[in-house]
Amino acid sequence: MAGIELKSAAFSDHAVIPRRYAKEGDDVSPPLTWSGVPDDAAELAVLCEDPDAPSGTFVHWLVTGIDPRIDGLDTGETKPGHAHRNGYGGLGWGGPNPPRGDKAHRYFFRLYALPAPVSLPDDATADDIHGVLDRQQLASGTLVGLYQR
Repeated sequence: MAGIELKSAAFSDHAVIPRRYAKEGDDVSPPLTWSGVPDDAAELAVLCEDPDAPSGTFVHWLVTGIDPRIDGLDTGETKPGHAHRNGYGGLGWGGPNPPRGDKAHRYFFRLYALPAPVSLPDDATADDIHGVLDRQQLASGTLVGLYQR
């Protein structure tokens, strides 16, 4: 399976996510850029999740239906695409907000190239999302950010 290179101008892989993108900051999604999307991709999906959350993996962001011909999303951008509910219950991005005193949580940003449009309910759990995206992907890329309050 081919790999997609996923980057952010806001932070490097396994580096600290700036406060601006967190719940306690401006709570906007970070900019993302990518390369290496297969030519036969029909759509892209972006997922951000925190596997270190006390209640289990927490979904911070899921956008499906992204045009595979674009090569990134600007700060706070979801369109073109369909924003799903995050773990806070809102649509689109919901920034990092780990419990005070916890060690730094890991935030996995994943970009999936998909062979056909996917259908996920707006209230999909992390397991539901992975069950569809991991199985159907043509390629994917991962970027990990850290955040601690």
